[in-house]
Parts: sequence; structure tokens; C-alpha cells
Amino acid sequence: MPTTTTPTLWQSVREALRGSHQDFTTGSLNRSILLLAIPMVLEMVLESLFAVVDVFWVSRLGSNAIATVGLTESVLTLVFAVGMGLGMSTTAMVARRIGEKDANGAAISAVQAIFLGAIASVALGLPFFLFAPKLLALMGASPAIIAGGANYTRIALGGSGVVLLLFLNNAIFRGAGDAAIAMRLLWVSNILNLILDPCLIFGLGPFPKLGVTGAALATFTGRGIGVLYQFYRLTQGTERLHILALHLRLNAAVLLRLLRVSLTGILQFLIGQASWLGLVRIVSLFGAPALAAYTIAIRIVIFAILPSWGLSNAAATLVGQNLGARRPDRARSAVWRTGLWNMLFLGSVGLVFIAFAPAIIRLFTSDPAVLPIAIDCLRIFSSGNIAYAYGMVLLQAFNGAGDTLTPTYVNLFGFWILEIPLAWHLARHTSLHVNGVFASVVVAQSAIVLISLILFRQGRWAKQRI
Repeated sequence: MPTTTTPTLWQSVREALRGSHQDFTTGSLNRSILLLAIPMVLEMVLESLFAVVDVFWVSRLGSNAIATVGLTESVLTLVFAVGMGLGMSTTAMVARRIGEKDANGAAISAVQAIFLGAIASVALGLPFFLFAPKLLALMGASPAIIAGGANYTRIALGGSGVVLLLFLNNAIFRGAGDAAIAMRLLWVSNILNLILDPCLIFGLGPFPKLGVTGAALATFTGRGIGVLYQFYRLTQGTERLHILALHLRLNAAVLLRLLRVSLTGILQFLIGQASWLGLVRIVSLFGAPALAAYTIAIRIVIFAILPSWGLSNAAATLVGQNLGARRPDRARSAVWRTGLWNMLFLGSVGLVFIAFAPAIIRLFTSDPAVLPIAIDCLRIFSSGNIAYAYGMVLLQAFNGAGDTLTPTYVNLFGFWILEIPLAWHLARHTSLHVNGVFASVVVAQSAIVLISLILFRQGRWAKQRI
């Protein structure tokens, strides 16, 4: 009688990096989480590394350049919201079809998502390009910041469609369970970013010296090449997903269903991401040093949170595929286990950031006006890491089930009814001043995770149909 051997940990790691052929609706749940989580976490590790390296180089240009990046990225979060909203609904729909063993339906869903992404790219990029200086002024930028940073903002926001499509196409691969492909694609894109960044900022070798504008051009070039490679891989196909010529047409029924789920998903992330616009607007009241401090600290926090987001994406894929296979109990168990892993990881990172905040911040700036604010900001944000960790897994679980409405309500309460008014009050009417803005984030995230836990236990997400 034949026997099967359980793969060792290192065998599983190698399989995860190569690309796993496992059916994630059967077998060991811990192994399924591992096989999905490793490439998704590594995908986000380089993305988070780029966020830190980018501000490392830009910080050499002074506080106005850092403030330009911070203000621009606050607006860019709106593009991220659209990309993540489309991406979450796409992951959910593709994962559901894969769980149902409907490869043709998964390919049709993927194509409709790309159509929506292309339309959104043009609709967002054109007005951003035309009105970049006015957006900077609206965000509280000084005339000096606008003069030096307008071209950076034009390229970063006008070319934001490549960011949106990069997120969306990788969401297709994740939904199919091809997480290793998504990882390699983002690594190619971000390695190009990392190489081009100092070359275009400082004019190394044959490259022109473009200052802060070079950072935006490096990002656009690296990610644009990444998007082209994504389209190539989608047409070449994988074991689970292959887009053929017959799929390259509008399917009104699927597109409208995807659009319906996407609209609430986009609204969900718009509510969350736009709250950062409100926060940075309050921070700007305290001047360029506060903006620079916030930008440095948030980039360091993102360095830790993005890998955690990758782990949360694994939960979304497992929920979608197991609901498609009519295994809701397995989907529920995947969420609890992934949340625990995420909490242990991000909580440990938070302790390191709190203990070594001064040394970490000094890697980016020695400006005496910026340094103390950035240290306080990093420590305050890091104190909420356990809440961030469990909250993002729970919200991704709802999204993976196709229930994008529940996280929308949760975000609306947490960010706009609680966080923004609290940030204003603490900053303007207490002795905390700008630290009050940072503290409001921790309070809001803690409230979000408590509400999400209650709603998740009610189980309505498991009955969602997409």
C-alpha cells in the first residue's frame, strides 16, 4: 500500500518560492497558509524596502523634498484605494471561481477587472497630471515646496495608473493561488526602482540629475516595466489561470457584478486612505519639520506593515477559494490562524521600533527640528501594531468572501467618525499637539479590530454570493 510523506518545512518553503501546485481547499491548513503567505510576504518585503530606501535618498535633499513626497503620497493614497478596491474584489471573484474549479470563469473575471483598471487609470491620471500644483497647495504646501516639487507630483500622480494596474494584475495572480508569480513580478519592478532611484535623483553616471523629480520617474519606469511583464505572464498562462484570445471581450454580466463589488471595495479603501489626507492636513499645521517627521516615520511603519498585508492577502485567498469549495469552517479557521501569525510578527516588530526608535530615525535625518517629532511618531504608531495586525486580517477576510460592505462601514466609523475628530481635538486642544494626531491612529485602529471581531464571529460573511 503506497504511503505519502509529509513535506518538511524547508521543502514547503522551496515549493512556496517556486510556485505551489497544491489545492488550497484540501490538506493541511497550516501548510496552505505557509505556501501562500511566504511569496505574498516576500512580495511586500521589497515593496516596503523600496518605501524606506526612497525616502532615504530623498531625505538627502532636505525637509522640503521630504514634505513633497509626503504630501504627494497622501493624494496617491486615493489611487491606492481604487487599486486595492478593484484588487480585493478581483481576488475574491477569481478565488471563488478557482475554488469552484471554473478556470474559464476565472479568466473571464480577470479580463473584466483589467478593463475596469484601464478605465480608472485614465480617469484618475489625467486630472492629477493637469492640476498637480493646485493639489499641493490644497494640501497645505508652502510656495517653496510647490516650486521644487510640482514636477515630482505631476509624474507620481499623472502616471499613477501603472501603480493601479500593478496592484490589480497581481491581485489576479493571488486570487488564482499563483502567489509566487505575483512575488517575482513585484520584485522585478521594485529592484528596477531601487537601481534607478539614486541614479536619477543625483545624476549618477549617464543619468541626468533630477532631484526629487527623479524619484517619481524611477518609480514610474520600474513599475511600468513590471506591468508590461504582468500582461505577458497573463497571456502565457499558469497552471490555474490562462487568458486566451476568446476571453478578450467585454462580458457585461461579469463586469457589472465585479463593478458592484468593486464600488463598495473602492469606497471602503477611499474612506480609509482619504483619512490619511485629513491627518496629513492637520500635521501640516505644525510646519515642514512635522511633515518631514511624519513622512519618515510612516515610511518606516509601512516597512513593517506591508509584509503583514501580504500575510493578510493569504487569508483573503484562502477564504475565497474555500467558500467556493463550500468549506466555510476551513475558511474561518484560516482567518484565526493567520491573524495569530500576523499578530506575533507585527507585535515583535513594534517592540523593536519602540526600543530603538532614536537609532532608526537617525538613519534618515539628523535635523534637530525633525528628529524628536519623528521618534515620538514612530513609537506611538508602533504601540498599535497588535491591533493593526489582527484588524487587517479580519478586514481582508471579509473582502476575500466578497463582503466589501462590512469593512466599508467599519472604516467609516473608525477613520472618520472617530479618528479625524479625535486627531483635531488632541492636536489643537490638548498639550499633545502633533503627537495627538499620531495617538488618534492607535485609538481608531483598536476600535476597528474590536468591531471587526464582533462582526466576523456573527458569520454573515460566509453566506456572501459573488
